[in-house]
Amino acid sequence: MKILVFSWRDPEHPLAGGAEQVMHEHMKGWIKVGHEVTLFSSRFPGSSNIELIDGVKIVRGGYQYLGVQIKGFVYYLKNRDNVDFLVDQFHGLPFFTPLYSKKPKIAVIQETARGVWLLNPLPRPLNWIIGLIGYLGEPIIFLFYKNTKFITGSGSALEDVVKMGIPRKNITIVPHGVLTFKPSPLPQKEKKKTITFLGVLSKDKGIENALQCFSILNNKGDYQYWVIGKPETEGYKRRIRELVKKLQLENKVDFWGFVDQNKKFELLAKSHVLVNPSSREGWGLVNIEANSVGTPVVAYRSQGLVDSVKVGISGEITKTNEPAALSEGVLDIINRHNYSKISKSAIKWSKNFSWEKSSKASLELIEDIIKKNFRPPTPHI
Repeated sequence: MKILVFSWRDPEHPLAGGAEQVMHEHMKGWIKVGHEVTLFSSRFPGSSNIELIDGVKIVRGGYQYLGVQIKGFVYYLKNRDNVDFLVDQFHGLPFFTPLYSKKPKIAVIQETARGVWLLNPLPRPLNWIIGLIGYLGEPIIFLFYKNTKFITGSGSALEDVVKMGIPRKNITIVPHGVLTFKPSPLPQKEKKKTITFLGVLSKDKGIENALQCFSILNNKGDYQYWVIGKPETEGYKRRIRELVKKLQLENKVDFWGFVDQNKKFELLAKSHVLVNPSSREGWGLVNIEANSVGTPVVAYRSQGLVDSVKVGISGEITKTNEPAALSEGVLDIINRHNYSKISKSAIKWSKNFSWEKSSKASLELIEDIIKKNFRPPTPHI
């Protein structure tokens, strides 16, 4: 098959995260068995128009917040005779493929946006205007996808999609795999208890809550704090620096910025706890990454995170989504006498997830949709 995937970001985008990694691993699996995959995505400073990554042909046009959907539509019109199957990925806004194509398709969604719309980084009052439009308009978008099959990564994400009016029978859970670059031998934990945040530095990912948690912990013991990830915008970077200063954490928090995979897993392995105060996730890939190197996770009781954290086995879920509860969870794990036990059980939990199994499951669903949409040619008499 010739598969065309629409996504607002590709794996090389500066703000690419778990969703982009998930889609890329599925595409690699489809290519491995002989299918041809093209990913249409947004441009970014320094990007090339066309690039080949792991066999995936990436075509870029438009920018992530403006124009990528329109450019994607134009690209499809020009190449529709060379497409057998469409993959329409949701990131707040999808690509509205049911409006212009009758080809067999599937929608991929990590999580519904809901309140995340109101946490966008745009300047005031534009952030509230766009946020309200997105929040109120999101349920309307799903009306165009009533008859489209969906893939999502967790049970809580499935329930959110059902609430948007998509029939439960049209949604398939395909659990995510995990890519690990486990250092060998696994490095020792830091001598000083180390609490880490990993992810894009944005309001919805919870970096402000993480810093407030660090501030609380700072009054309860001698800890060090690591922040791994790139700020969503330069303006938000300044906001974070101001918060660090306000919380008197200037000499306590190390900002590592964006790091490569090997460095990321080295830092995770040396950490004692990963905190994940994200407001909403489709799954929480960073949780499994931390677990794979023996680091338990304390996460908010948010969609997706409640699926990727196995309470008492790979970490803890907070009672409330507040920094104080996050700090309590951290202290509970660090101060327990059997820390090594939860560290080992976290590694065992991470081994349940494989991209080979995930891409096989998504491909089976795509092939099933193709079969059901196949119409044999009318014989000539």
